[in-house]
Amino acid sequence: MGEQPIYTTRAHVFQIDPNTKKNWVPASKQAVTVSYFYDSSRNSYRIISVDGSKVIINSTITPNMTFTKTSQKFGQWADSRANTVFGLGFASEQQLSKFAEKFQEVKEAAKLARDKSQETVETLSNHSQESGRETPSTNQASSINGTDDEKISSVGPEAALLKSENERLKSAIELSNTNTKKWETELQTLRENNARLVDALQESSANVETWKKQLSVCKEESDTLREKIKDLEAQCNEADQEKQKNLQLTARVQELEAELQDKEQELENLRKQAEIIPQLMAECESITNKLQAAETKNQELEGRVEGLQGDIDDSRQKQGNMKVELKKFMDVLDGKIDELHEFRQGLSKLGLDN
Repeated sequence: MGEQPIYTTRAHVFQIDPNTKKNWVPASKQAVTVSYFYDSSRNSYRIISVDGSKVIINSTITPNMTFTKTSQKFGQWADSRANTVFGLGFASEQQLSKFAEKFQEVKEAAKLARDKSQETVETLSNHSQESGRETPSTNQASSINGTDDEKISSVGPEAALLKSENERLKSAIELSNTNTKKWETELQTLRENNARLVDALQESSANVETWKKQLSVCKEESDTLREKIKDLEAQCNEADQEKQKNLQLTARVQELEAELQDKEQELENLRKQAEIIPQLMAECESITNKLQAAETKNQELEGRVEGLQGDIDDSRQKQGNMKVELKKFMDVLDGKIDELHEFRQGLSKLGLDN
C-alpha cells in the first residue's frame, strides 16, 4: 500500500533559527497543507508539508518526541534527525488542539510499533538460543542410535527445518544488532537533542513572559482598534446619511437638468424669435414714423380744435347775449301783452269790445 495520508490540516510553518536557537524563521509565505502519513510496510509515521515544489517538513514521529503548545494558536516539536525545531501557527485554537491530539495518537502508535518490534527480536533471539541448545543433543542421539542412513531417514526433516530456522534467526539477530546500534546512536542523538530542547524550552519559557507582555500590548491595541472601529462605524453612518443627501441632491440635479433643458428650449425659441427682431424693429420704426406723422396731424387738429373752441366760445357768448336780449324782449312783450289785456278789459267794461 505504501504511505497514505491519515490526517490533513493547514498552518503557517516555522523553523527555529539554527544560529540563535531563539527566533522563528518562516518556512512558508502563507498557510500550507500539513499532513500525517502512515507507512504500512515500515509501520512508521511521518509529518510532511510541501510548499510548491519545496519540502519544508519531513519529520518521522518517534515515541520520544513531544508536541508543545506555546500559545493558543501555536505549537512546536523537535526533530533530532532533522536537527531542528518545527513550529506551526494555526488559524484557531481548535485546529491546534486537534493537531496535538493526533500527534499524541501517532506517538503512541509509534511506541507500540517499537515495543512490538523489540518483542519480536527478543522472541527470535530466544528461539535461536533454544535451537542452539537442542541441536547438539539431537545430533548426538542420532549418532549413537544408528548409522548415517538411519540419521538421514530419522532426523533429516527436523534438521532441515532447524537449519532454515537458524538461518532466519541469525538474520533476525544481525538485523536486531544493526537496529540496536542504530537505536543507540539515535538514543544518543535524542539525548543531545533533548538537552537542546530543554534549553529551547527554557528559552521558550522566558519568551512566554515576553509574549505575555506583547499580548497585553496587543490587547491594548485591540481595544484601541475597537474604539477606532466604533468611530469608523459612526463615520459610516454619517457617510450613509451623506449618501442619502447625495441621492437627494442627485435627484434635485436631475430636476434642475430637466428645467435647464426646458430653459434651453425656451432660449432656443427666443433665439428664433430674436431672428425676426430686425424685422420687428423696422416695423416699429415705420410705426414710429407713422405715429410721429399722426402726432403732427394731431397737433394741427388740436390747433384747429382750439380755434373752433374759440369760435364756439364766441358763439356761446353771442348766444348768451341774444338770450339776454330775447329775455328783455320777452319781458317787454309780456308787458305789452299785459297792457293790451288790461286795455281789452277796460273796453269790456265800457261795452266797447264789440
